[in-house]
Amino acid sequence: MPADFWLRPALADALHSRNIGRVFLAYRKSWNPWISQTRLAEWLDLTQGRISELERSRRAVTDLDRLERWCDVLRVPPRLRWFASRSDTANSGPEYAEGLPATVAVVAVLGRQDMERRAFLAGALFSVAASVGPSRDWLVATLDGTGAGRSVGGEQVAEIRRTFAVFQELDVMRGGGHAREQLSKYLTSQVVPLLRENDPASDSGRALFEAAAEQLYLLGWMGFDNGEHSSAQRYLVQALRLAEAAGSPELGAHVLAGLSDQATLTGHPDHGVQLARAGRVGLAQGHSNACAARLWALQAKAEGAMGDAGAVVRSVGQAEAAFGNIDLDDEPEWARFIDAAYVNGEFAHAFRDLACPEEATRYATVSATESERLNRARRGAMAQATLARAALDSHDLEAAATAGSTAVKLAATVTSTRSTAAIHDLRTRLMPHRAARVVREFFSLSTALLPAAGV
Repeated sequence: MPADFWLRPALADALHSRNIGRVFLAYRKSWNPWISQTRLAEWLDLTQGRISELERSRRAVTDLDRLERWCDVLRVPPRLRWFASRSDTANSGPEYAEGLPATVAVVAVLGRQDMERRAFLAGALFSVAASVGPSRDWLVATLDGTGAGRSVGGEQVAEIRRTFAVFQELDVMRGGGHAREQLSKYLTSQVVPLLRENDPASDSGRALFEAAAEQLYLLGWMGFDNGEHSSAQRYLVQALRLAEAAGSPELGAHVLAGLSDQATLTGHPDHGVQLARAGRVGLAQGHSNACAARLWALQAKAEGAMGDAGAVVRSVGQAEAAFGNIDLDDEPEWARFIDAAYVNGEFAHAFRDLACPEEATRYATVSATESERLNRARRGAMAQATLARAALDSHDLEAAATAGSTAVKLAATVTSTRSTAAIHDLRTRLMPHRAARVVREFFSLSTALLPAAGV
């Protein structure tokens, strides 16, 4: 193969298109004489018809194993491949890297994977234990203090923060699956190059790393909301590392709150409690009543899942006290949505799991009312689903189905696996009562508007 083979214009254009069919066509025609589709098919263990189909298709192949196998056969140089390799995957796990260059390298890989390999990351294994080790490493570093090198322009950091605010708003209003790919692209193209060229020694450098950690957290939260827990965990752990580098105990504690919520949702509330507690210890080095309220609320949620009513009451009390002391002018942008709709929703969740319908209804009603006022459909859907569960526990079938129908209408307007899962849970619980007219109406509505929630 000539040394300049892959630099030829037709091949360079084909590789830039990220369409393996175009690469096949350009590859065949770059030889003299041309290689036939039949011959290429033999090399790739495909049929001539499949080669023809791929060369004509405008739809890009996204299956990593096939892309790697075909490019290996054609000897496409790794530096020219537009998808992440298996070695990249091995280096993008939820480890807490000691050095910042290693962390930035992992962040770059994560961004590429999220854009190009969503299917792989969605199927990768999630381990709640992988969240606990990084929380310990972050806590030690936060208590000890860190630092290091050069600087970046303040306007660049301000632009990154403005972008974060836009995407956080999109996540809250439209769900985690709505704009995550666009944020991944922004992270990879705009933020990672700055991280490679700067360090957190100066004020502007610290601000850059903190802003990058905020974006990583948001990407992890979007993955969490969309049910992609392995990907979410990887983002959150790297966000924790950059928050440590930036010297922001508040942001680090916020990240641990996300990991705590994930642990509880995936069936490990004991780890959820542990992560929330670690967050509060680290938060003592900084100040954010909003983050403190969130950590206590998520601890209550985990304790509710464990059936510890006394602990829930204590944690809710602590959360309410912290929430009452919030000064919005003294809180960062990421704390803006730790509001009455949020904390009361988490309280309701805790009491729902304790089968305390009166308390669950009281808190869920506040959450639902605030969510409606703020036009926050995802939070409203989950609050209404909690109201339905509480009504069912109180043997009020009509109220359960009515709240369930409201939850369906709200969930259908967002891209959120958590919201869909809440509707699925309601369908399962209401199935024995399907003979009732109001329940039949709920099933008809959920089937029409949210078929993914079907039992």
